Amino acid sequence: MKELKNSEKISSIDNKTYVTVIGGSNIDIQGFPKNKLLMNNSNPGEINISLGGVGRNIAENICRLGISTKLISALGNDTYGNLILSKCKEYGIDMDNCFISNNLPTSIYLAILNEEKDMQLAISHMDIIENIDIDYILAKDNLLKNSTVIVVDTNCTEEVLNYITTNYNHLPIFVDAISVAKCKNIKNILGRFHTVKVNKYEAQTLSGFSINSENDLIKCSNYFLDKGTKNIFITLGKDGVFCANLNEKYRLKSPEIKVLNATGAGDSFTASLVYCYINKFNLIESAKFSMAASILTILHKDTVNSNISVENIKNKLEEMKIC
Repeated sequence: MKELKNSEKISSIDNKTYVTVIGGSNIDIQGFPKNKLLMNNSNPGEINISLGGVGRNIAENICRLGISTKLISALGNDTYGNLILSKCKEYGIDMDNCFISNNLPTSIYLAILNEEKDMQLAISHMDIIENIDIDYILAKDNLLKNSTVIVVDTNCTEEVLNYITTNYNHLPIFVDAISVAKCKNIKNILGRFHTVKVNKYEAQTLSGFSINSENDLIKCSNYFLDKGTKNIFITLGKDGVFCANLNEKYRLKSPEIKVLNATGAGDSFTASLVYCYINKFNLIESAKFSMAASILTILHKDTVNSNISVENIKNKLEEMKIC
């Protein structure tokens, strides 16, 4: 891993560099059982409310890594929406390009975690994101075409993702697949993305390959690369990460850790991939750095770890000896 002093952590970034993130913003309401989760029953536990939404989470993580970040998302003109706006501005995220609705409520993500602090079941109410349509994206043309990197999540509609990847294909576009249901929005345009981040189940859905072995991971990654994707990262939970490009393929093992909240780990991973691209990390460096970022997130109760930073990621990387 290349050595980055804290004062030099974004030395390759000038004041014209910024990342534009397009995706969902919501309030996360998460329930944590004190004991084994019992279905069809009331479970004693704790409830935590925090800012969420994959696009918003990625934007906050990128911003906390010292990179200028602009978010295109949709919020209601309500208590939750105003909270997201004020907090994100406080974190340093440029929120001036968000759609604000007087009619629709801010999105809410309701999740029940199991006794291992992993998501068991969730419901998302995100109808408001449909206001980020092609006309809205068209109005943000100057912002987008001058971005250093564009990041999208699959809360965006298939039509919007198709438009963005068609009209801004001169730029590196990163995508976080989000879920098995929503990842289908990128199935027909995989080759237009510079970097795709998926979990095992999203990878299976998009490629049609079942993943049960190392060889399956190779075949699955080749599917993405053959489509034209430059980098593919498949997160495997406690089994680590598999990453590949046309020249290299690596499998990283995950160290044993005590999980506080697995929600948001993938978002910090994607954000870190963007940081690594801007700072010219190679494939394996990017995977290691991003895994360390996701571990920091898992060790925090909120969806985004307020202590995430380049220095803390480096320290976690050295401590965990990820290999």
